[in-house]
Amino acid sequence: MSTSNAVEMLTPENAALVLIDYQPAMYQGVQSHDRLTIVHNVQVLAKTAKLFQLPVLLSTVAQNSFSGPFMPEVTDLFPELPIVDRTSINSWVDENFRKAIAALGRRKIVLAGLWTEACVLFPSLDLLREGYEVYVPTDACGDISTEAHERAVARLVQAGAVPVTSLQVTFELQQDWARSATYEGVMEILRTHSPYGIQVRFSKWALGEHASEAGH
Repeated sequence: MSTSNAVEMLTPENAALVLIDYQPAMYQGVQSHDRLTIVHNVQVLAKTAKLFQLPVLLSTVAQNSFSGPFMPEVTDLFPELPIVDRTSINSWVDENFRKAIAALGRRKIVLAGLWTEACVLFPSLDLLREGYEVYVPTDACGDISTEAHERAVARLVQAGAVPVTSLQVTFELQQDWARSATYEGVMEILRTHSPYGIQVRFSKWALGEHASEAGH
C-alpha cells in the first residue's frame, strides 16, 4: 500500500467490511485474546458497518460439516445477506468469495476473522497483491496462541496491511460528534460494547439526557 493511500481515511463511501469464520469451532481454539472481548469487538465492527451503510461480506468455513454457524449477533444484523461458505483455509481460493469481494465495489477492505495466522493473513496477502488496501482490526481477531497472533500481525504489516482497532474504525467513520445522523448509533455501540459506555451512562446521569459529545 502506498503512503498516500495509507493516510487516506476510511469513509462510508470508500470502505467495506469483511468478516471471516466467526464460528463456534474457531472460537474454541482462541487463546490469544479473551473470547468475550472478541465477541464484543466483532459486534462493534458489524454494527458500525450497518450504521454507516458499508458493504459487508460474511464468510464461513465448513459451516454444516464442522465449524457451525456464523455468530448470530452479526448475522441477525444482516438477515438478507448471503454467507459465502467455503472449504478453503484461504478465502481467496474460493471463487464465490472472490466474486463477492469484487461485488463490494470498494478498494479499502476492513478485514477481521478467526484465526489471524491463516483465515485473516492469507486472504489479506492476496487482496494486497490484487491492489486492495487492507485494514485489520487486530482486537477483533484471535489465534491459538499469542505468538501466532503477533507473528501474523507482524507479517501483515510487513506486507502492507494497516493494523487498526474496532472502535478506531467507528471513530474514523464518524469523524465529528456533530454528525447527528449517526451520533446516537455510535453512542449506542459505545454504551453496549465499550468501557467508555460507563462514562456515557455517567454523563447522562449527571447532566441529563441532553448530555452530548456534540456540544448541544
